[in-house]
Amino acid sequence: MQATAELFRPVPAPRGARPTMTPDRARDLDLLHALQRGDDTALNLLIGRWEGRLFSFAWRYTHNATDAQDLVAETFVRLYHQSERLRPDTNLSAWLYTTLSNLCHNQHRWRRRHPTVSFDATNAEGAPAVPAPVSDGPTATESVERSESAALVAAAIDRLPHDLRLAVMLHYFEKLSYREIGDITGCSERGVETRLYRARQHLRDALAADAGLRR
Repeated sequence: MQATAELFRPVPAPRGARPTMTPDRARDLDLLHALQRGDDTALNLLIGRWEGRLFSFAWRYTHNATDAQDLVAETFVRLYHQSERLRPDTNLSAWLYTTLSNLCHNQHRWRRRHPTVSFDATNAEGAPAVPAPVSDGPTATESVERSESAALVAAAIDRLPHDLRLAVMLHYFEKLSYREIGDITGCSERGVETRLYRARQHLRDALAADAGLRR
């Protein structure tokens, strides 16, 4: 499980002034204001700025490209219809991630009640499929071991409660700070830190149990 060690290494919470988000928040606000004035081209520009990052998040949550595309599209539809009700100083990145994560969570709960088989979503063992590692010199055995470890971690993350899963995805995969995650989840930086700590504990226990079953 050496390949999973980085995931469980605590990352100190950023302190001090609020960091600048990427894409640039000021540009996002300019486009939001244009959209609120009725400039529909602003929506296309926002889609161009955010679609890739939001799709990446949705794919990691759903493990299904079609579902991820549909959820991202629904996020932008909601932005278009609700833009006039948003405050002029809205943190648009937080709004987008909050809306998308809620859509992902709702769909996940629906899928659990209506299970289906997705051939591109899971591997032969039922764990979420993960991209194969790019060959940079390791042996075939090492590549397989890394791929299996990544699949086990992905499956363990999927089993986390939504609040813990969201914190892990936003921090470790989207590279957001504690403060940025707090804006999305509606909790304090200390609360984000606590959620990440609890998530690491859950994941350690889950991976240890998986390792015991595979012996």
